Amino acid sequence: MKMTTENCSGNSEMTMDDVKKLIKKKDEIEEQIKAYYDVLEDGVGVEGPLVDEEGYPRADVNLYQIRTARHEISCLQNDHKAIMVEIEEALHKLHAREKAKQKQDQAEAQEEAMEQQVTLPPPFARVDAVTDGSPASGAGLRVGDEVIEFGSVNSANFQNLQNIASVVQHSEGKPLRVTVIRVGQKVQMNLTPQRWSGRGLLGCNIIPVQR
Repeated sequence: MKMTTENCSGNSEMTMDDVKKLIKKKDEIEEQIKAYYDVLEDGVGVEGPLVDEEGYPRADVNLYQIRTARHEISCLQNDHKAIMVEIEEALHKLHAREKAKQKQDQAEAQEEAMEQQVTLPPPFARVDAVTDGSPASGAGLRVGDEVIEFGSVNSANFQNLQNIASVVQHSEGKPLRVTVIRVGQKVQMNLTPQRWSGRGLLGCNIIPVQR
């Protein structure tokens, strides 16, 4: 029985399907070996003599069938050893590739986080209260959000809270782009200052961040 190793040898793109094919082939080899052993059990077995006491070929057994079975078992056992090595190497490749992928994913995630930390400007204000049902709440603003952009106000031109108040007063009914840092991630939203059942046009309280 001729073994093929094209799915495994030198192939770094081994998949679990390839491993399953190898295992199926291994099972088939084991079934063939068992079938040949069954043939031998009906005759003289694996080691039994093929000649009688006088040295003549035995006439009570099928010598050709026995020799063929013994030869095939020997070949199949070699094939079985070879495919077991293939399976072991394939599983090792899969494990190593999965481990490498996990390391790469972790490295990319860390790199992305570091890049974001470097590129994000420092916040100039922080949200310390948001009233349910308010425009701020509807826009998705949350307590603890650190503001880096509020309409035309940003980290570079912010001086005091009056800057934000002025933008809000001049933008009633118009959406303002608000950018905040939330749990280390940049989050953008549109906040429209407008009259509602509560006080003010936003329904939130913003305090400056000491820098």
